[in-house]
Amino acid sequence: MAAALNQRGVGGAWRREWRYLRGNRWELALVTVLPLAMLVVMAWMFSASVMRDLPIAVVDLDNSPDSRHLLRMLDASPGVAIATRPASLPEAMAQARALQVNAVVLIPRDVTRQLRRAEAGTVIAYYNASYLASGQSAMRDIAEAVTAFNARLMTEQVALQRGPTKVRAAPVAVQSNILYNPARSYELFLLSLIFPALLSLVATLAMTGALGRELRDATLAQWLAPGLWPALCGKLAPYVLLFSLYGVLGIVYLAGVRGDGVAGSWLLLVLGQLLLNLSSAGIALLFVAGSRDMGTALSLVGLGIGTSLAFSGATFPIIDAPLFTRVWNHLLPLTGYVQLQMQQWFVGAPARVSLSPLLTLVAITLVAGGVGVLLLRRIAPKVSS
Repeated sequence: MAAALNQRGVGGAWRREWRYLRGNRWELALVTVLPLAMLVVMAWMFSASVMRDLPIAVVDLDNSPDSRHLLRMLDASPGVAIATRPASLPEAMAQARALQVNAVVLIPRDVTRQLRRAEAGTVIAYYNASYLASGQSAMRDIAEAVTAFNARLMTEQVALQRGPTKVRAAPVAVQSNILYNPARSYELFLLSLIFPALLSLVATLAMTGALGRELRDATLAQWLAPGLWPALCGKLAPYVLLFSLYGVLGIVYLAGVRGDGVAGSWLLLVLGQLLLNLSSAGIALLFVAGSRDMGTALSLVGLGIGTSLAFSGATFPIIDAPLFTRVWNHLLPLTGYVQLQMQQWFVGAPARVSLSPLLTLVAITLVAGGVGVLLLRRIAPKVSS
């Protein structure tokens, strides 16, 4: 009688799942040690936050006091460091091809003499766009150093020699203001995407394994004995709650410890984590019930959820992308969650703006989970719900 009561309802399915996890250390590690270890390793890898001292090569053909001052300003820039001073541009480009430097700066001969005559002078910079992030970061610091050098040269040299009236500001200037990530932290940008992408992948794999093992071990009838819905809720709830907790811990670390807090609603971010993992549960159920094979379902998770970050639109824009890319983008739970996260974490958008991504996650959960339930009923038609 006690055994029968223990198997009733959601509580019975919950206890059954935890008993299995406690008895299998590898699957327990998959949902406890592995997710936390991944968060710690990723946090450590990106703890530098911003890129510093990227190596560049400078070819100074002018070799004047002014050009040497420009070199000192370049080297003093926090983002770049002059690693080499090759004698010619071909030698510098060879170093760039060997990936020894991220950018090459060429100061042409007589460039500062041209500037003193109030003529246009050009300092040429080349950066490695195959390593786009580091190349653009180096280029930005080079441009800022040259801009500062121009300002100094105009005030200290041209104005003194030719008179203040000869100094003319550019007719149109661009005032650039950074929104929502003023420190230009790669840590906040990348980890805020990597954390949910990794966690959703591991969560979906764990739930797929939990559901698939019932088919693999021929224990479907035993698992579904309390009823279809109680069995599903009791089995999947531990994973949904655990991985939602890990996701919230990741936000607390990045926003509270490494960042400047959450600009919008903490409640919506927590709700988004919960819905992200519920949609992962629905997808896991769909793959298992649809394939009726644990190995195939795990492979589908790798192909589907494993591509989430690349197709989420956060790293590469999907505007004017092929139709498949745009459709796949809307089918992935991470897309809706990332949109919600950017709105509430960084931007501080009104709650009503985040209604759309929340409803998207709910729709994915209902559609994928609903189809999965229908397919599961066909596998075990005699089990009552």
